[in-house]
Amino acid sequence: MTPREKTPYKSNPEAELITDMAKMSKDPYKWVLYSFPWGSGDLLDETGPDEWQTEILQAVRDGLLTVNEAIQIAIASGHDIGKTALLCWLILWGLSTFEDTRIIVTANTETQLKTKTWPELKKWHRLCICGNWFKYNATSLHAVDDAHRETWRSDMIPWSEHNSEAFAGLHNKGKRIILVFDEASSIPDIIWEVSEGALVDADTQILWFAFGNPTQNSGRFKDCFGRFKHRWITKQIDSRSAKISNKAKIQQWIDDYGIDSDFVKVRVRGMFPNMSAKQFYSQADVDAAFQKYLAPEQYNFAPIIITVDPAWEGDDCLEIGRRQGLAFRILRTIPKNDNDILIANTIAQIEDEEKADAVFIDAGYGTGIVSAGRTWGRTWHLVWFSGESTDPGMLNKRAQMANEAKKWLKEGGSIGDDSELYNDILCPETVPRTDGKVQLEDKKLIKKRIGRSPGKFDAWILSFAFPVSKKMAGSLGQGVGRVISEYDLFK
Repeated sequence: MTPREKTPYKSNPEAELITDMAKMSKDPYKWVLYSFPWGSGDLLDETGPDEWQTEILQAVRDGLLTVNEAIQIAIASGHDIGKTALLCWLILWGLSTFEDTRIIVTANTETQLKTKTWPELKKWHRLCICGNWFKYNATSLHAVDDAHRETWRSDMIPWSEHNSEAFAGLHNKGKRIILVFDEASSIPDIIWEVSEGALVDADTQILWFAFGNPTQNSGRFKDCFGRFKHRWITKQIDSRSAKISNKAKIQQWIDDYGIDSDFVKVRVRGMFPNMSAKQFYSQADVDAAFQKYLAPEQYNFAPIIITVDPAWEGDDCLEIGRRQGLAFRILRTIPKNDNDILIANTIAQIEDEEKADAVFIDAGYGTGIVSAGRTWGRTWHLVWFSGESTDPGMLNKRAQMANEAKKWLKEGGSIGDDSELYNDILCPETVPRTDGKVQLEDKKLIKKRIGRSPGKFDAWILSFAFPVSKKMAGSLGQGVGRVISEYDLFK
């Protein structure tokens, strides 16, 4: 017998329904059983939530009952498990059991919202026992009571790195906030960061749900299962365990691609891929370099190279890196500063302190810095990322440097404990070309995709611009370490 059947509606059914909803404000599992006509009509063959859905609903319940902080749940899954249905239940439960609840729903694309998420919400809204309390529109679901129309609602808002303030403005002090990320793997880091900063209202129920196929093996969705796992309740759902999935089709995929293929990992097993189809660096290689310790004797015989990637735009940072043999680390991160003299002074100081054998600076915004250095006798080297590659398989200098860095990773390179650099290295994708040359995704496109500039990546690959030999004794600070011409690169 379901909870709905246990409630006798005699004198005032609507008032009793309101009372029942209030009683389930911290129990979405009981609410789902109560609020839909399981076993009849559109749900004739359905008895209630799937096992994995039940676990998530109960996790929300247990979190609300025992924890006085934000509840954050991330689900990575294969296809066709019923995740969108679960998201819709959580939205409707959130609205119907707490007055003036505010909800924002976003996804990887506007198309996903309009063609999948929102139509599914329309279906469950129609079936909900208290659906008449809320009006469904093309981009919102809001209270029918005009007095609460603007304060008691769920809104569909496509993400945009140029409109992140829509997420920053999600406040509802003393009440309830729900943030829903559908197909979360492809939502840029900037939206995650802005959203996280907004969810700080005290004495407020805050729930954040991030669901999706684990298509990207870097970024904030992946971090929910990695470095931020202690902040999230996580679950990875295999499609084969879901009631509604097409088991025959899934077996075809396994037969065609193999159980351990990235295709099956992402689309069936709910696992993150080893390497995306267009990804330039393998997950395994970057994982091996991250948090890797090298003894000084493993690299201190090699020349020291200082690299500088100047900031391009107002929200970018200038990155200064250091590589010696198989060891690389970022020395300094500086907000964009147009004072070339000040930056040149900083670089000169670092060059002397590190006893550097060469300094490589991205020519894009580094010409003024290098000019300043040359007036002091510094022989710093400009590197043009768009310049010609001496490797016939690489489109330009940027691709050539990235390829040399790739070899370095496989030789046992270390990037220390820098999680931002780790993510930067995993970001670049290749661009298909008819001539077969390797071309990397443009830096501005990467920034648009992940919400920030991959400056640490550029500082890293800059260290492979040209081969460098150790300085002659007595040349400290004068930048006269021998830098071999790029035309000698493979001699």
